[in-house]
Amino acid sequence: MKFRAINRIKKALKKAGYTNISVREKLGGVLLEGELEKYADVLACGRLAVEKKHSRGVINKISVAGYQEKPMRSPLINDKAHEGKTPDALIIGGGIVGAAIARELSKYNISVMLVEKEYDLAIAQSSRNDGMIHAGIDLNPNSKKVKYNMRGNALYDTLSKELGVPISKNGQYVLFTSPVQRAVYPFVKKRAGKNHIPCEYLSKKEVSERIKNPGFNHGGMFFAGAGVVSPYLMTVALAENAVVNGAEICFDTAVLGIENDGEKAGKVITNRGAIYPKVVINAAGVYSDKIAEMAGDGHFTIHPRRGVEAILDKKAGHLTHSVIGRFAMKTSTGAKHTKGGGIVYTIDGNILIGPSADETQERENNATTREELDAVINKQRELTPDMKSADIITYFAGTRAATYEEEFIVEKSPIIKNLIQAAGIQSPGITAAPAIAEDVAKFTKEILANEKTVQQKKDFIKTRKPIPSLKELSLQERDALIKERPDYGIIICRCEEISRGEIMDAIKSPVPALTLDGIKRRVRAGMGRCQGGFCAPLITQIIAEETGIDITQIGKKGGAGKTLCGYTKEQKE
Repeated sequence: MKFRAINRIKKALKKAGYTNISVREKLGGVLLEGELEKYADVLACGRLAVEKKHSRGVINKISVAGYQEKPMRSPLINDKAHEGKTPDALIIGGGIVGAAIARELSKYNISVMLVEKEYDLAIAQSSRNDGMIHAGIDLNPNSKKVKYNMRGNALYDTLSKELGVPISKNGQYVLFTSPVQRAVYPFVKKRAGKNHIPCEYLSKKEVSERIKNPGFNHGGMFFAGAGVVSPYLMTVALAENAVVNGAEICFDTAVLGIENDGEKAGKVITNRGAIYPKVVINAAGVYSDKIAEMAGDGHFTIHPRRGVEAILDKKAGHLTHSVIGRFAMKTSTGAKHTKGGGIVYTIDGNILIGPSADETQERENNATTREELDAVINKQRELTPDMKSADIITYFAGTRAATYEEEFIVEKSPIIKNLIQAAGIQSPGITAAPAIAEDVAKFTKEILANEKTVQQKKDFIKTRKPIPSLKELSLQERDALIKERPDYGIIICRCEEISRGEIMDAIKSPVPALTLDGIKRRVRAGMGRCQGGFCAPLITQIIAEETGIDITQIGKKGGAGKTLCGYTKEQKE
């Protein structure tokens, strides 16, 4: 990194009043060290240190006085289940990016192992988002984000057909919030053209014809390339297809350390034994900077960004059958770092509102507050005044893996020769995942070429047969299925019309669902108005019957979160 770039950063920090911060080069990036009183100041220093032309990234080691970072949430299991395994490729992280990489690598004669510290796939960012397939208009036209977004968007039609995961390219409306904003359309059109993004101007009349009772009616724009997908179902589908093609998925497996000699990553230490991969692929989300540091190339820092979202009952589905947002003068890669959220008609027919965007020191804080939820509701009600708080059936928070550059890191490490980074993947990560996976697979083949001949499998199975959705079938199709499989005639989840047969198939799938939330992510049992109040006991019983697991050991989530304390005296007898 050039000395003058370091000198510029020092001057910028000094001018802003941060005179006690050390600045130096490390691994081709900018290392900041020191202590400050407020986290907001730590973030400000990190942003002042961004040097996209001359730096690989900001490594922000500034501490906050009196604050101790919480340790990573780790599994309760400690055994030697994976001791001595030697996969060609080890993927760290079971979100949509990790699952997409596993599926892409399973096309080749490569042994693939994916480790995830949680009890299931898509526990973090990949389930705590709006599921949008982004058009890409809010992204910097020259960024990696838009490059991967546009490639990924184009791959979704094929992925949907091959994996049996429905998508809807229902488009996105962006409403002007004042008449003066209509003047920017020619500039937006030109910007959209750089990445071949379909863009349509809408008059006030056209907005009122397409959107019922819009909160803003000064005209707007429509982007036909946008759509929606169930992000957790797509993650599961990618992983299931990878497993069918030979990949190994390992849950409750946390990476605790990686031995490296400065040039190559060797032993990967987990709570379930040491693994010895030829290639290490870092897709660890909010912990991707920690994994990179363990491996010997920690040239960036993740500063978590937390967002709160709410889901409305399906009876509120009349509000929109698309995506609605407001026009913002700053892009998601600009100083504001957020598009401001919106209203999304999900693939399952619910309305999702949000998210908010707040910087946080905690990487795994998914709690929500009344104040946060009220702020989301009030903001999005400006877009659709007909929205009612009483229609909210659930809400959640998620944490995104933002770098100070607000950019994806997809690369072969120039420092550690067998390390590949797929890090800093925040929005539009769902859209970009298939394209990121293609590049990571290419990098993996290039590294492995020194040790083996990598060839595409002739017997690769590219399709996945989805679990039949009873409520989507015609009466004739239902009748035929129930005659063949009577369990499909027993409704367990009344809100979502999910049958016993669907739940049994989720339990027996290539990546089995063994918790209430695991079942929910695969077939939506428990996602309706009552949020599992009626069906949860029945699903617990079905899991126990189908697996032989003691019913008291089955929980909503993995780990210690069991739903039953034990047996009553009468049951024991």
